[in-house]
Amino acid sequence: MDLSLTETQQMLQNAVQGFLEAELPKSRVLEIDDSETGFADDLWGKMAEMGLPGMLVPEQYGGSGNSVTDMAVVFEQLGLYASSSPLLDSGVLAATTILTAGSDAQKQALLPAIASGDRILTVAVTEEDYGWGPGTIALAASQSGDGYTLNGTKLFIPWAHVADQIIVVARTSGDGADGVTLFVVDRTASGVNTRLQTGWIGDKVCEVNFNNVQVAASDVLGSVGQGWAALQTAMDTTTAILSAYMAGGTQKAYDMAREYSQSRIAFGVPIGTFQRVQDHVIEAVTQADAIKWTAYEATWKLDEGRDDAALAVSAAKAVASTGYSQACDASHHVHGGIGTDLDFGLTHYTKRARTFQHYLGDAVHHRRRAAELLEL
Repeated sequence: MDLSLTETQQMLQNAVQGFLEAELPKSRVLEIDDSETGFADDLWGKMAEMGLPGMLVPEQYGGSGNSVTDMAVVFEQLGLYASSSPLLDSGVLAATTILTAGSDAQKQALLPAIASGDRILTVAVTEEDYGWGPGTIALAASQSGDGYTLNGTKLFIPWAHVADQIIVVARTSGDGADGVTLFVVDRTASGVNTRLQTGWIGDKVCEVNFNNVQVAASDVLGSVGQGWAALQTAMDTTTAILSAYMAGGTQKAYDMAREYSQSRIAFGVPIGTFQRVQDHVIEAVTQADAIKWTAYEATWKLDEGRDDAALAVSAAKAVASTGYSQACDASHHVHGGIGTDLDFGLTHYTKRARTFQHYLGDAVHHRRRAAELLEL
């Protein structure tokens, strides 16, 4: 196993880093986070011009057909600069769900617009009984003539307020994986209502209510009642890439701790000479390395089609869900009071660590899943 970047991936890394260095200083991050929608249309347009939303979309559908690891290289840099955008949910989760479950006609209809960035999609999974397994899906989809009627509520759905369409994970029968069906629904369809959920969070999330929403049979992704397997495949890809994003954020938390420990003078010496400060810096770099290499092991195994790829994904997310927050805590210990200043920038990472620790499954979820995959 060789997890070092290829020459092409290094060029990709440099290009994205240069773009973010110019477009996303910490003051801009704070401005976007504090805006009403949390969405920067100009930044999204420039990401689209770079081809980022279409990286995982095959060339026949208007994308560039890059590997999962290529996309992870991009997201590590996005995490390093605390970038908020619908790229993960539209260009990764929605796109790979359509690729896995959709018919060729659906792929032709949906993927080119996703790849160009002209259309934003999100995937609505979680509900009041928050969780990332099929047993938590309760939103009802009842057959109505040739189509279906959706009734229920989804919670904590990223970017639903700016999405053009939502892939709704609903229940058509049963109470487990069998009976879960995927529907493509226009955000502006009659009976669909979105409400931003506020709090100290990273990417903006929404409550989405479905009140007698009519959906045509042609808008079912894949087979009725068999949507969970395709969604799980897409979530594995997305989870590995999210772990790379969290690796970038953890690296920044460490970088800030190290630099501050070298420049902050107390009692006539840099505080980095104090053993307890060194302990915090070491904690941060240990977590940064652990998250990065488990994330890239997962993307490599996905690209190689390894049988144990799902296990590697859950290992990576379990490490990232705990390690990102711990590294941010350690960095705050080094910085003291200045670390709480919103303009200083460390809080950009702290709140993302708290938000993403549970998105696509927290450490408990993924440890349990790893045990199931190992038949323990």
